[in-house]
Amino acid sequence: MLADDLRGIFYIGLKDLRAYYLKPPNISWGILFPFAFVLAFAIRNPGDLRALVPGLIALTLLFGTSSMEAIVIAFERRIGSLERLFLAPVSLPALLAGKLLGGMVFGLTVTLVVLVIALGVFGAASVNWLLLALAILLSAAAFSALGAFVSVAVKEVFEAQTLANFIRFPMMFLGGVFVPVDSMPFALQVIARVLPLTYAVEALRAALVGGVQVDAVFDLLALGLFAAVFFGLAVNRLARLLD
Repeated sequence: MLADDLRGIFYIGLKDLRAYYLKPPNISWGILFPFAFVLAFAIRNPGDLRALVPGLIALTLLFGTSSMEAIVIAFERRIGSLERLFLAPVSLPALLAGKLLGGMVFGLTVTLVVLVIALGVFGAASVNWLLLALAILLSAAAFSALGAFVSVAVKEVFEAQTLANFIRFPMMFLGGVFVPVDSMPFALQVIARVLPLTYAVEALRAALVGGVQVDAVFDLLALGLFAAVFFGLAVNRLARLLD
């Protein structure tokens, strides 16, 4: 029933937040790691630091939502606790949605901290708040779904960590965080266009710095599609594991 699924989503997400996410090392790492990368780039190539803010927010969302998400399911499969969740009166998509909820809430929490700091330093006079909220929410959903898919695609926790980093680090350098996609060689532009981080950066840049709103709508649609595809793949993979 829908009521059981909604209740299950809420309590599974709450359980994961308490058990895995809301720990001081995770919170500090989620905030400081993107800052460290952006600061290193800014020191190496000083310029308009405000232009790096969209990439900073996008990186915080990417690593905040997917870091623990990418290993939680693999870890629970390893210790056998995931099988107990299958006994709950919730559907498989609802169970996985609860897992995504934990990653999204954690990622949104650390992103809010980074966003407040960034806007406090650079100002918020020209921010498109509606576009910013939609970009952050859809990016969090896409990256959390990506993390869930990674977690169900492998058997061991170390495999999930390796696969997640194999996906995230190239994405970080090809997704327009530090170098605009339009200035890349054509082959790299093609690769960038199949990466969700590219659309997150572009949507956030339109919201924070200014940009073509029609393009921003396309970016939001792309993020929603990535979220749906990764979630569908994760549900299908998890269902196959149960057969």
